[in-house]
Amino acid sequence: MTANSRCSAAESPGLETQRREIESLLRECELRAGESWYVVDRRWFDQWKEFVETGDQNSTSFPGQIDNAELFEDLDSYHLKDRLVEDEDFVLVPAEAWHKLLSWYGMVDDQPPLERKVVDLPSTLKVEVYPIEIFLCLHSNMENAVTTKFSRTDSIRESVCSFTVIMETRNADGTWPSSRPQIMRNSVEEQDSYRGQPGVCGLTNLGNTCFMNSALQCLSNTPPLTEYFLQNSYVDELNFTNPLGMKGEIAEAYADVIKQMWSGRHYSVVPRVFKTKVGHFASQFLGYQQHDSQELLSFLLDGLHEDLNRVKNKEYIELRDADGRQDQEVAEEAWRNHLRRNDSVIVDTFHGLFKSTLVCPECHKVSVTFDPFCYLSVPLPVSKERVMEVFFVSLDPYAKPVQHRVVVPKAGKVSDLCSALSEMTSVPPTQMVVADVFNHRFYKIYNMGESLSAILDRDDIFVYELSVLEEQPEEQVLLALYLRERSHYRDYGSGGGSYGTSLFGHPLLLNVPRSSCSQEALYNLFLQRLAGDANSADDMDPGEQSSGPAGADRSSKPPAEQPHEPTEEENEEDKQEEACSPSPPANEHPAKRRACHVRRKRLFSIQAVNSNGTTERGMGEGGTQPYVAIDWEPDMKKRFYNENEAEVIYVVLPLLQILTSAPCVRVRYCPVCKKHQLATKKLDLWSLPEVLIIHLKRFSYTKFTREKLDSIVEFPLRDLDFSGFLLRKTLSSEEPPSRYDLIAVSNHYGGLRDGHYTTYAKNKDNGQWYYFDDSKVTYATEDQIVTNAAYVLFYQRQDKIRKPTLPAPNTGPTSSSGARSSSSAPPPSP
Repeated sequence: MTANSRCSAAESPGLETQRREIESLLRECELRAGESWYVVDRRWFDQWKEFVETGDQNSTSFPGQIDNAELFEDLDSYHLKDRLVEDEDFVLVPAEAWHKLLSWYGMVDDQPPLERKVVDLPSTLKVEVYPIEIFLCLHSNMENAVTTKFSRTDSIRESVCSFTVIMETRNADGTWPSSRPQIMRNSVEEQDSYRGQPGVCGLTNLGNTCFMNSALQCLSNTPPLTEYFLQNSYVDELNFTNPLGMKGEIAEAYADVIKQMWSGRHYSVVPRVFKTKVGHFASQFLGYQQHDSQELLSFLLDGLHEDLNRVKNKEYIELRDADGRQDQEVAEEAWRNHLRRNDSVIVDTFHGLFKSTLVCPECHKVSVTFDPFCYLSVPLPVSKERVMEVFFVSLDPYAKPVQHRVVVPKAGKVSDLCSALSEMTSVPPTQMVVADVFNHRFYKIYNMGESLSAILDRDDIFVYELSVLEEQPEEQVLLALYLRERSHYRDYGSGGGSYGTSLFGHPLLLNVPRSSCSQEALYNLFLQRLAGDANSADDMDPGEQSSGPAGADRSSKPPAEQPHEPTEEENEEDKQEEACSPSPPANEHPAKRRACHVRRKRLFSIQAVNSNGTTERGMGEGGTQPYVAIDWEPDMKKRFYNENEAEVIYVVLPLLQILTSAPCVRVRYCPVCKKHQLATKKLDLWSLPEVLIIHLKRFSYTKFTREKLDSIVEFPLRDLDFSGFLLRKTLSSEEPPSRYDLIAVSNHYGGLRDGHYTTYAKNKDNGQWYYFDDSKVTYATEDQIVTNAAYVLFYQRQDKIRKPTLPAPNTGPTSSSGARSSSSAPPPSP
């Protein structure tokens, strides 16, 4: 950041005026459809608020130019990261406030302003942070698609120039020619020659649609539902008039995908039309953000049910309470009433019955009803601990930062983090300091007593090992060290004629004796910390090369230096030294200190800076955190700093075996009392469906926290017996058994913000397990299926399971069934 930025801010209104004007606009501006608001990085905005609240134009909290770099996937396409959260990742400001901030501070070069429209959604107004992303292509050439973004406020006249109307006739099997999913083939020759196992077919990821692919693969491998569609039984049951349905469009789109997947002629298909239909009828699935596979399953099962509901006119039915009647009588009545309004293949396959008992705490009246369900949601124990990923920076100058995963109390403090890390590194917590590193600088340096709740999962947390000094704590200084590269040109706009600089690499924290803050002492100390050599650069062996925590190299020897007169920069260093060092001896003349410049040319110079690495200020003033920067000349940086090595990702140790201490849950449904404000509700299982879906509630949301639960869930692949948990203990000979076998699992890998969905599923025809990872399909073995990624389980009742009609496939690499062999658990894709 150049000094021009500071000058620009200095010419803007006073800080109190800035604060008052922006806060007034944020408070008074209301959302109006069609108006523009702007997306601003939360960290920059927080830094700006801190700056204006100080009232000091020279404050170290100066935010610099507006910088939204952290909101983009990359700085080439400037495509927004997925699943950004308002007030956590960004803030929204009205157009007038944005233009004021832009005129006062400017914006980082080449970054586009993130202008977004206010859209009028049903019952609410909302800023459209993620516009609709539309793929435009010809139906005859669907592989060549152009991506274009439109706001929901755009009209067709504004978006396109002309239309072509295409008429088509329905196929004999009930599908439409243009709605066929696109087929993925490895080569042109395979269009007609490929023959694989039906159902062993991948689904292309359209952009964060792995959640949809996982749900589709689970349903595709649910035998009764798939056979219903493959036999075209759905055609005669399409309900085009149901006001709760989707005019049969969801059922038809789903049928098209299933028929292609089970044709045995395709490696993979592209469910683009199906995705479009889902987004059309459920706006939460519009665009290409990541979603929850269970939420998609819930919508899809409900949509298929209403599109295929055999009841064309739903009658009003008044529900009756049990009023002391026998459970059997009340349950049969409830199920009959349910079928009078809901009768479809979804009900036949997935619906069961709960007994719900409500007890009033005041009058103790007991109310009993029987309610249908489509899946069971099983809560998992909420852990009182969290897993944090941090980077440990050792004092060893040759060691790279090492990534660790540590278990800490959710309500813990920074000292708890250091204690946990101490057990893994053998470094005492008293020799650690924790910092949040952002954009080559320290965003925050934490105190030991601060709460860990202030640290988000997405923050880059570095823990630095400090050296042990003999001096008393009050005689020590904790220095924050930045790396900067000087520009080839001077920045005359600042008035001082200084060189422009830019930050690079990762900053360092190190403690030094207050008596050793001279330029010479700091230079040698920094050189040792960066390159592992306490001597000057002249002593480096040309044959040696190594990279320390910041990436400095010991390589070729610098060129021979001739005695030279001090330059303007060297004179400035003398001033800096006088400002930051203790009082020099009375008999020491500045020329003596300047003599070091005559002896050799240094690899870098040292400057006192502010927390942003820009403004020059004295070190150690008033007990504030001192920041210094070492400035590299471009040619010296190129010769002695290995930037490629510094950007190499850190050493990653084997993941902490936290799962061994995680709670272990068995898949059983037990009577659970849930207290409400006015009553106690108890749910009991009365009857179970042919296909039982069990949803493991891994995502925990409270007012203060959001987390994913990584508890190990032990679930059987066969013989899951519910007979001991059904309220109806005595079954007649006509009642179905209650033993189930596993047929599919939807997996979720990763965290809340960056997860990935896959599927394990058992093919109904050959009995082989497969692993579906978007378009990729591999063989799977039973010992791979039970993992802590299991999220949604599909079980089929044993009396409905048919024996495989085909022999088990050859799982070797030469198999032609469409899947590849896999000898170990398939790793999740990013």
